[in-house]
Amino acid sequence: MELRAERPADHEAVDEVHRQAFGDDGEHVAGLARGLRDLLSPTSGLSLVAVDRGEVVGHVMFTRSVLDAAERLVDVLVLSPVGVLPSHQRGGVGTRLINRGLDLADEQGAPAVFLEGSPGYYPRFGFRPGGPLGFRKPSLRIPDAAFQVRLLSTYEPWMTGTLVYSEVFWNHDAVGLR
Repeated sequence: MELRAERPADHEAVDEVHRQAFGDDGEHVAGLARGLRDLLSPTSGLSLVAVDRGEVVGHVMFTRSVLDAAERLVDVLVLSPVGVLPSHQRGGVGTRLINRGLDLADEQGAPAVFLEGSPGYYPRFGFRPGGPLGFRKPSLRIPDAAFQVRLLSTYEPWMTGTLVYSEVFWNHDAVGLR
């Protein structure tokens, strides 16, 4: 299996991954991924695909948001969405995509990666609840246990505050429980 940066030719296949992975909510997630692509730059953010025998079978994005810290605004990343074709789920595809993305995010110099996700799944990647670490969630609709952060090597202790999602998440109503 190959892990690589998403290419323009992969866009439709990535949409299909999310449609299949998220069932009834799949088109909504595919639309979110399309909207988030505009936030990617060579120095901030990632969109990775897993390719098996020439087929895109998984996708993950890490896009720029801002941490409103007392000292100054800090660029951080948000992991969302991540999806794997049902035929390839529970085979380590998502794990490999997330781990590779976290390594690349650290290489880009991001101090932290945030997400909304299962507190039973994401701790294996080093994610911890954000609240006890001094982070405030961007919406009351996000359950406390789902608001998680992974601190990376450039993180400094003063970097706490409120996560401010990029406008794309709000435009797609992709914040908290819907």
